[in-house]
Amino acid sequence: MKPFITINERKIGPDFPPYIIAELSANHNGDINRAFQIMEEAKKAGADAIKLQTYTHDTITIDCDSEDFQIRGGLWDGKTLFELYKGAHMPWDWHEPLFEKAKELDITIFSSPFDFTAVDLLEELDAPAYKIASFEVIDLPLIKRVAQTGKPMIISTGMANEEEIAEAIKTAKDNGCVDLVVLHCVSGYPAPAEQYNLKTIADISERFGVLSGLSDHTIDNATAVASVVLGACLIEKHVTLDRNGGGADDSFSLEPKELQVLCKDSKTAWQAMGHVTYQRTEAEKGNAKFRRSLYVVDDINAGDILTEKNIRSIRPGFGLEPKYYERVLGKAVKESISRGTPLSIEHIKMED
Repeated sequence: MKPFITINERKIGPDFPPYIIAELSANHNGDINRAFQIMEEAKKAGADAIKLQTYTHDTITIDCDSEDFQIRGGLWDGKTLFELYKGAHMPWDWHEPLFEKAKELDITIFSSPFDFTAVDLLEELDAPAYKIASFEVIDLPLIKRVAQTGKPMIISTGMANEEEIAEAIKTAKDNGCVDLVVLHCVSGYPAPAEQYNLKTIADISERFGVLSGLSDHTIDNATAVASVVLGACLIEKHVTLDRNGGGADDSFSLEPKELQVLCKDSKTAWQAMGHVTYQRTEAEKGNAKFRRSLYVVDDINAGDILTEKNIRSIRPGFGLEPKYYERVLGKAVKESISRGTPLSIEHIKMED
């Protein structure tokens, strides 16, 4: 497994801060200026990349009213697939200005293509990477086509079983993909945190020999931040201006301030992991003097015996360590010692 991949010179892997993708998805709500605003807010919040979804209602489904094409239950209840995607898709003539806006903001932009024509469009725009959406993880011809671009790939695994994930990874690698991150995902909108099984993130990495991350559809940031501790080197979250904006994906998306918190807290979680150590840290060094040690708590004359009444284990920590307490009890002292003096081995007549 490669220790990291690179997208637009940003290294992504366990030894680097989590890579945060702000998924714009359908949250433009049909207004390119809203899309521009989301991009601006994502940049301010500290996200590493903006991700689009590249399809049209005609390329992702057909206009059909039969039961197969009806959505029953959930956020989009009562719509046909064609109706949903007609309202949600990102117009293709927006892509170039959105890529130009990203260049202006100095933020990486790429997309999830949903068919070959989408890949062609994104190649014309020189997209630096590609994302395969969870619903497309079984579309091996699409994965093959994307892999053949030679660009870094991110694959989400929502709804996929172990065999399907293995097939997707093999297809990508067999067709030229060298830089790959596989995202654990639960394709619920929103998804309950208790169904996320975050321990799968580390297993994906170990089982398939790939970098792993998280595509998170929970409402808040707790799941995403926790994922960092379990090995996620990349986090993707939907982002909107207003969760109550009425768009197809608004209700399960982060608002700008929440994205800012995610960027900050996920980096803090990564920094906190550090490495295995039993050494005293820099933050602790100044406080070591406040640990307990053996002190004289009553004046002692030369030749007196150390007892439970004249020495105790107390703070601060300038005397003998408390582990010597029972060993020194009953020993005579060489000299007079004043109350409040840290006890040292030099004070004590030790037997030969």
